[in-house]
Amino acid sequence: MMVHRFKTVLFSLFLAACAPTVKTAGPPMEMPALADDDIVTADAARLPLRSWLPAAGPRAVVIAVHGFNDYSNAFDGPGKALADDGIAVYAYDQRGFGAAPDRGYWAGETAMTNDLIAAIRLIGARYPGTPLYLLGESMGGAVVMVTMARPDAPKVAGIVLSAPAVWGRDSMNIFQRGALWIASYSMPWLTLTGRGLHIMPSDNIEMLRRLSADPLVIKETRVDTIHGLCDLMDHAAEVAPLLHVPTLALYGEKDEVVPAAPIYHMFAELPNDPVPPVEALYANGYHMLMRDLAAPLVLQDIASWIERPGDPLPSGADQRARAHLASVKTAG
Repeated sequence: MMVHRFKTVLFSLFLAACAPTVKTAGPPMEMPALADDDIVTADAARLPLRSWLPAAGPRAVVIAVHGFNDYSNAFDGPGKALADDGIAVYAYDQRGFGAAPDRGYWAGETAMTNDLIAAIRLIGARYPGTPLYLLGESMGGAVVMVTMARPDAPKVAGIVLSAPAVWGRDSMNIFQRGALWIASYSMPWLTLTGRGLHIMPSDNIEMLRRLSADPLVIKETRVDTIHGLCDLMDHAAEVAPLLHVPTLALYGEKDEVVPAAPIYHMFAELPNDPVPPVEALYANGYHMLMRDLAAPLVLQDIASWIERPGDPLPSGADQRARAHLASVKTAG
């Protein structure tokens, strides 16, 4: 009996010693500030900032939030297309990604949402009176959702969620959950790659090759960073009913990264006030909707929704989503 207890204590100490590492923000040192190429946060971290601006004054401003292991350059193509449509686009490298501090480590939900709130306030102050929207891709969509569910979230004109990462642990099987927990608390330093998974994130092969060659795109991921992502996805899935903000939610039927079931559940959970959400389903869409070969259709829908939120989407993807969700509901 004593030997069993001793082993239990040793194992508990081993897990505690190997707990997931989170590189949280430091103590506040100054007021957040907006530089030409950086957002300077309250703890003096510098988050690289990119922008794509229309020739004339913008009719709307978008703050774009990138996905997991990616960085702000993810919005180079979408940013140029939206700028051509009169929409200013800003994107920054989130902590732990791109050229931001603590690359490869998870920063924690509080730091990530605080950074987005600072970006909203700083960029919004640069464009007083201009509608400001948030655009989140995958993990960035989860960050947007959790941020806008906070009681202190600044007001925005609307949010666009492109294949948001809402694949929480409730949607995983017991083996996936167990393997992640064991690895996170026994080998948090272990790095994993996507090799061998045979997941197709996009049909834009040229774009995928550029990502593979980009040194700022993370190719090997710490297990404890995946653990942090799952925590974020869990929370994002929970807060969908709290998003009382105009919402455009996008998903591709060929998405092999975020499964359909949690996405459709999120669609059903979005509240109908202040206006009903608009869901869009793309038959030939993959996970990277805004960078797929059919990206022009998606970007046209985003621009149209921003300019005329009550009108049908040009692509008809909203009608496809309504029909599909109705059939799923009837089947259920």
